Formats: sequence, C-alpha cells, structure tokens
Amino acid sequence: MIRITATAFALLLALGHEAAAGTAIDAKVPRLRELVTVTSDIVCIGDLIDNAGKAADVPVFRAPDLGQTGAVLVQRVTDALRPYDLTNIDTGGLSEVVVTRLSRPISSKDVADRIASALAGQYGFGDAQNLSITFDRDVRLFHVEANATSDLVVSRMNADPRTGRFDISFELPGSAAARRIALRFVGTAREMMEVATLTRALRQGEVIKGSDVTIERKPKTEAGLESVSPEQAIGMAVKSPSRAGQILRQSELVRPLAVQRSETVTISLEMPGINLSVRGKANEAGAVGDVISVLNTQSNRTVQATITGPGRVTVAPSTPLVATVVSSLADDQSARNTQ
Repeated sequence: MIRITATAFALLLALGHEAAAGTAIDAKVPRLRELVTVTSDIVCIGDLIDNAGKAADVPVFRAPDLGQTGAVLVQRVTDALRPYDLTNIDTGGLSEVVVTRLSRPISSKDVADRIASALAGQYGFGDAQNLSITFDRDVRLFHVEANATSDLVVSRMNADPRTGRFDISFELPGSAAARRIALRFVGTAREMMEVATLTRALRQGEVIKGSDVTIERKPKTEAGLESVSPEQAIGMAVKSPSRAGQILRQSELVRPLAVQRSETVTISLEMPGINLSVRGKANEAGAVGDVISVLNTQSNRTVQATITGPGRVTVAPSTPLVATVVSSLADDQSARNTQ
C-alpha cells in the first residue's frame, strides 16, 4: 500500500511539473484582446496583443476618431500581424476586436460655463453662477485628446454690457484637435436673479396667499430693482389685475384694505377704566394701521381714527369722539360703577 501511494504521489508530482511548465509556456503565447483602448491616432500591435514582445510598438491600424469606437475583424488583424512572426496568436474564438479611442468630451454646457467664468466681474456682469448663456447657433459636443486637461483659454473677447452680446474665442493648450476646431462662440449673456412670481391670476385688491407665489429665475433687467421675496408678498394685495407668471414688484403691491369707504365701522376709545364703543361710517378706505376720517353717526361729528382690523377703528384718548355721546356713555358707566 505504501509503495502504491508513493508511486501515485510521484506521478502527481510529475503531472504538476508538466502543468506548471505548460502554464509558463502559455503565459508567453500572444493573445488577442477583445476590447482595446488607445489615446493616439494609431493602433500598435501591443494595443491588440498581449505578449507581443518586440513587435509591441509597431503601428498597424489607424485609430478611430476621438471619442469614437470601431470594430476590426480578427482575420484582418491576423493578416496584418503575419509579417511580424505573430502567426500563433490565441484568438480566443473572437470574431472581431473592438477599438475605442479615448478623448475628453467638451459639451455646450462646458463652453457656457467657461464663458460665464470669463465674463464674471467684467463688462458690468455679476457672478458666474448668475449668468445665463445662450448661443446664436447650437454648440455640438466635440472631442479633444484625453490628455488635454487644461481649461479653455480666452484668446479674444468682446462684450456689450447694455445688450449682453458677446463674441469670444478660445484656445486649448496641448490639443492638436482643438486647433482644427473653430472655438469661436457668439451669443448673449444675461444676469439672472431669483424673484417671486404669481402661480395664478389675481383680481384687483385680492390678497396674496402662500400658494399664489413661487420662485423663478428671471433676467435681472426684467426683474428690476423692485422685485420682492415671497415672504414680502404674502399677505399683501395687488393694486391691479395680475396674470399668472407675473413678477411681483413692491410698487404693484398694497396692504389689503380692512375698511372700505362708506362702510359701517365700530369706533373704540380705550383709556384706563373706560372702554367705549360707538357706531360710525368710514369716509375713506384703508388698511390696518392707516389713519382715516370716520363719521360718528351718533353725534354726526367726524374724527380721525386708526384702523385696527376689519370694520374696526380706534381713536386716541385725546380725540373728541362726540362730546355728547361720549360724555353720556361715560356718565352711564360711572353711574353703574357707583351702584
């Protein structure tokens, strides 16, 4: 039994050596890659083949355009490599090799952000994040070399602060592709700001509620200096009929009327130990806090009173409400207090 075991072990050991030798040999076999990425405009043997040896740096194909992907049939690859003594290539059963040329894509947003950055603080423009850039023509995505990582550099710039019109050209250091592209852009820059706008149409004098207001970004020239925040607008009333989407401005808002002209109101007089109320009629309309002219209908005298709420006004203790009425009410109050 011991002899058989030893023999079996020796056999396994021998097989192990052979397997290891085979692995070492296989490791040096040129193998075709299925997915290939390149950064230059040519594809070398070493890009396509693992273990290509001295032939690794030999160019064989033109690479796809920047940012593009192409497929090459395996038969075409093996034919191209045959002159370099690479005939025993392990193709792994592949039918084609996919080659992608790496790039740095630059979008219209990238260009707009760079223009905003170039204009910020100049020609009367504000911060870059508040500038909205529109182009006269669509700016299509373009690709430059993957290693061209520098920012676009302004080579020429003109801008009109009155209209926001700009004409700007860029360069990209280290990029041959950028030199073949016309990096000139013409358009309009507008400074934006957040303003309160109406979510629905309002009638004249209607009070603004929280649900009636939203925040939108509008051009600063359109918003003007009188724009208000939602907090400033809520609770105010519109002076005139207003449409949905309209920017709310201070000059177009008023405090809501608490008293209408000719409305019957309660006139109050408060002083230590005395709280008197009489009926009156408002001679003019007003909001809370306004001082209006009020007719005391019991004495037929007119007094100045401060509006304190809907249908309510208050007079100062020094104001002669109505001598006869107030005096009589005060006498009645005193009489009740002595009983």
